[in-house]
Amino acid sequence: MSKEAVMAASPPVFDWRSVVRAIDEWTFELPRTAREDMRVPARVYADETLLAAMLEGEALTQLANVATLPGVVDCVYGMPDMHEGYGFPVGGVAATLLPDGVVSPGGVGFDINCGVRLMALPIAASDLGKDLEPFVHELSRSIPCGTGYGGRWSLTDAELDEVLSAGSPQLVRARGLGIESDVANTESLGCMPGADPTKVSQRAKDRGQNQLGSIGAGNHFVEVQVVERINEPRAAEALGLVPNGVTVLIHTGSRGLGHQVCTDYVKLMDGRLAAYGISLPDRQLSCAPVSSPEGTAYLAAMACAANFAWANRQVIAETVRATAGRLLHVAGDEIRTVYDVAHNIAKVEQHGGRLLCVHRKGATRAFGPDHPDVPPHYRAIGQPVFIPGSMGTASWVLAGDAMSETRSWGSACHGAGRALSRHDAKAQVTGATLRRELEAQGIVVRCPTHAGLAEEAPLAYKDVDRVAEVVERARLARRVARLRPLGVIKA
Repeated sequence: MSKEAVMAASPPVFDWRSVVRAIDEWTFELPRTAREDMRVPARVYADETLLAAMLEGEALTQLANVATLPGVVDCVYGMPDMHEGYGFPVGGVAATLLPDGVVSPGGVGFDINCGVRLMALPIAASDLGKDLEPFVHELSRSIPCGTGYGGRWSLTDAELDEVLSAGSPQLVRARGLGIESDVANTESLGCMPGADPTKVSQRAKDRGQNQLGSIGAGNHFVEVQVVERINEPRAAEALGLVPNGVTVLIHTGSRGLGHQVCTDYVKLMDGRLAAYGISLPDRQLSCAPVSSPEGTAYLAAMACAANFAWANRQVIAETVRATAGRLLHVAGDEIRTVYDVAHNIAKVEQHGGRLLCVHRKGATRAFGPDHPDVPPHYRAIGQPVFIPGSMGTASWVLAGDAMSETRSWGSACHGAGRALSRHDAKAQVTGATLRRELEAQGIVVRCPTHAGLAEEAPLAYKDVDRVAEVVERARLARRVARLRPLGVIKA
């Protein structure tokens, strides 16, 4: 077996305890000299408790591996929710310098544009009363979930290509599925430039053809919430969030289509590493120069998958509107999209006068006030950032801090982050017990299997309040509002 094959089978394991150094109370660094193959330092935002959890697993080793990528610049970053992933850690951010820097599908992940959309309803949680359970139940009946489950309709080849090319605006403007403010309140206006459906394999298209409007499985969910606390009234007002207001959080991505795009291009790039003279500590980081045929093709296919994901959340949002209209007698145009943001994506962005390919895997943009890529009506407060927690805990709405531009390529974390694997979570709690505990808290649960529920138990995740506090202390984003779950829908 070649040296490269041995390294791919068994990535090097390091004990980082003697290497990691504190920059300040919320920032820790693995210096570039920690390993001879690192091109830049690796910096982590955490407190002592969160860092200790990272030191126990392979997340820091994976982040150090990311620091070996050709063209990587300045520093790679780990968010407070960082944990092990495929090649890149989940919660990892890295930027490569164009035109010669690389793009790595592992730095985006298999669920391209997995992301969240927050919707605000014009009703108070105290007024829901007996309508809460029917509302959650009807949402669970109307929004398909589970592996392989189809969405609201099956698209023709031409219709699918339109979605891949044009994203959610195509659904709003051509099909009337939504309102124009949905587009204005979606990252990249719901459409990544450069999408080319011819770069998406037929296998990927076949997997996505009937999945539009569905949430899938794993940690994806739809959650009915109440605004429990406001931390920053001015920002909350701009976002349309009020105390005791009802919100719905949609968490899903590009389903099987995005997974297949990643699979296809990891395989393609893995076979081309030698041709580009690229040596990696982990073949899961397979990559190609952004300017190469493989790199440009991947970015075009990834943009298609991102557009599919935004369209997917758009269709689910319309299902929420229709259900609220029937059961809660709320007009659809009174239910507004607060924001829709991606947290698995690679984007070409300008930072400090340089053109970079920024990978955010399990990380979200967190641009500060006055940034031109923030919607004009949010520019005074910064980009909305969402940190979903786990069932039975809470989620946070934040606004980007201007300091994030120089501290994390304008990024923040995307969730609480896993503390236990799905297998370990199921070993520690049963779904039936968890269901009873959540219902005892007044949370309406709709999940067809006990196993699916146990995999996403609160004990499987880090403390979302701790994570959100570190994000704020590290000057990545400011806490605006805390949301508490009222009802949970998942596979």
